[in-house]
Amino acid sequence: MINDTASPRRIRVRRRSLARVLIPAALILVWLVGAGLGGPLFGKVGEVSSNDQTSYLPSSADATQVQALLGEFNDSDAIPAIAVFVGDGELSDAQLAAIDDAIAGAPDVEGVANEVSPGIPSEDGKAVQAFIPISSDAELGDAVSALGDELRAATPDDVAVYITGPAGFSADLVAGFAGIDGLLLGVALLAVFLILVLVYRSALLPIVVLSTSLFGLCVALLVVWWLAKWEILLLSGQTQGILFILVIGAATDYSLLFVARFREELRHTKDKGAATMAAWKGSLEPIAASGGTVIAGLLCLLLSDLKSNSTLGPVAAIGIVFAMLSALTLLPALLFTFGRAVFWPRRPAFEPEVVAAETGVATKGLWAALARGIQKRPRLIWIVTTLVLVAGATGFTQLNASGIPQSELVLGASEARDGQVALGEHFPGGSGSPAYVIVAEDSLQEVADLLLAHDGVESVSVNASDSPSGTASVTEDGITAFGPPGTPAPDPTVVDGDVMLQATLSDAADSDAAASTVRDLRTELSEHDALVGGVTATSIDTNDTSIHDRNLIIPLILVVILAILMLLLRSILAPVLLILTTVLSFGTAMGVAAWVFNGIFDFPGADPAVPLYGFVFLVALGIDYNIFLMTRVREESIKHGTREGILRGLSVTGGVITSAGLVLAATFAALSVIPILFLVQLAFIVAFGVLLDTFIVRSLLVPALSYDIGRSIWWPSKLSRGKK
Repeated sequence: MINDTASPRRIRVRRRSLARVLIPAALILVWLVGAGLGGPLFGKVGEVSSNDQTSYLPSSADATQVQALLGEFNDSDAIPAIAVFVGDGELSDAQLAAIDDAIAGAPDVEGVANEVSPGIPSEDGKAVQAFIPISSDAELGDAVSALGDELRAATPDDVAVYITGPAGFSADLVAGFAGIDGLLLGVALLAVFLILVLVYRSALLPIVVLSTSLFGLCVALLVVWWLAKWEILLLSGQTQGILFILVIGAATDYSLLFVARFREELRHTKDKGAATMAAWKGSLEPIAASGGTVIAGLLCLLLSDLKSNSTLGPVAAIGIVFAMLSALTLLPALLFTFGRAVFWPRRPAFEPEVVAAETGVATKGLWAALARGIQKRPRLIWIVTTLVLVAGATGFTQLNASGIPQSELVLGASEARDGQVALGEHFPGGSGSPAYVIVAEDSLQEVADLLLAHDGVESVSVNASDSPSGTASVTEDGITAFGPPGTPAPDPTVVDGDVMLQATLSDAADSDAAASTVRDLRTELSEHDALVGGVTATSIDTNDTSIHDRNLIIPLILVVILAILMLLLRSILAPVLLILTTVLSFGTAMGVAAWVFNGIFDFPGADPAVPLYGFVFLVALGIDYNIFLMTRVREESIKHGTREGILRGLSVTGGVITSAGLVLAATFAALSVIPILFLVQLAFIVAFGVLLDTFIVRSLLVPALSYDIGRSIWWPSKLSRGKK
């Protein structure tokens, strides 16, 4: 009888033991397969991404509508490049002949289309420009580089050659984003690894945590890549860089929280399986709440009109989902597999009697000392820190976030920027990047006259397919041919009753003066139902849409996060105070950033999306640390009362949250290795803001304010009527 009853029991024990081994092994295998499929896609994101600004505008924008019609008028979707040849003085006949030969040979360069214009000398005789289209099927960066090399080789050494225009600036962006797959990822991973080594002083644990983050990124990239391939999501170099940083930073933060819980549990029990499960249960709520808050904030971006914003939301949200999943599945499986050995050489001891004796707030260490300081002078601490943050936030008004010239998007040396300067010195500033005006054929001359009458317009032409150059000049006397006297005027190209005029602006296409001209033209031509597009119009529409998105999304994110915090903390007052402190921290980060950008780096301004992205990441991610803190405080308050719970929560979470803040700040700071102004500014704002949240808001302001308020912080929940 004994053997009969013992046998099923032994079978159940064996099954449980087998399951404990097989489940972690299966989880590790699944993540290995996912990483194996996603890993090879690094370096291939360019195949499914686009950095064309027009493709991110809403379809209703004038610039978008004009861009859609350009191919019908030009019979080509090539990207125009402008070759600028500049001599030391007036160009000689021999130099001009060499330049003409070089231009004639441009179509032989791989990626260059055949419709190359002849050289156009400047009035001062010191420069020549030529319009050389780059095929849309070509690798833009390679084609522009090869074209520049070929033209320089074919011209005398005393003639400087620049490739500028839309193709030149786009090639700069391609080159700027080239380091995302290698340099950015390498710097971010190295920074995180060094921090983890310092935090854990372990050989194996940093590798386990970093592997968790990297595997999460590989699987997230796998999903995002295919969604972009199927044209469900729109991907850009900017979005790609943010995805990489966000997943590495968030997954590492969640892993740090889980590892801290695992270490705590190992002091209670010898059983690594029980410790893993207890750590999972203790980490699930804060990690899910933190990740859910970030995801909810990111998905608010779906309401943006600007597609670069609306597509970032789901892309980044997918990244956060896999950051959470890797921290809650792969990491526990790895920690169970290695057990205490993962902490070698500082393995946590099994000491239940010591844990049982720890009845009060910790008395040793930095965080215990900070908790004692808050206990003595809570009101003084939160008032002083608030005043310091308010003082820093006063610089917010100095941030010029109304947009920047296209020529300033890329930091460092830029041939396209130098070429634009040279172009402006010898030709009308808007040469090569005209304003395109779509208007009814019967209004052609009237609209052309309005364009010519504007001080910001240098000349006007109309697309004419039967003209050798593809265009014909339009003056007050009508259409005239480009060519020898007596050449008959060609007929304009008509598409569905409309013609396309090209207005060469007097100022550089990305200048404030050109933007003012285009805005004036849109107003003056509104009665003719004209559409005005082109490089300048695209920039205007992008900035205007971005400002609209910023004003809509920021309040919405605040409401969504506030609602989530209320559900999580079962309180109204605590979430409101957490939101207010986080917003104050954001204001301080932006204020300090404005001083740094203006006074130290002398940046030309900022994109309107910089404050929006800064807000999304600082509020959504910055609130994480308050969630980590306050969920533990609430847990301790239920057992020991609110004020002691605050001190206990701060003491227990201080080290792990500080480590998490350092990791996230380091990963976002890594964005600054990509020489794109937007990413460099975002890197500073988020890195500085996260450190501010970590060391000031979460360590001083929130605990001191909560301690001063006492149990009322949990109003109106039952906990607000419990122990003080």
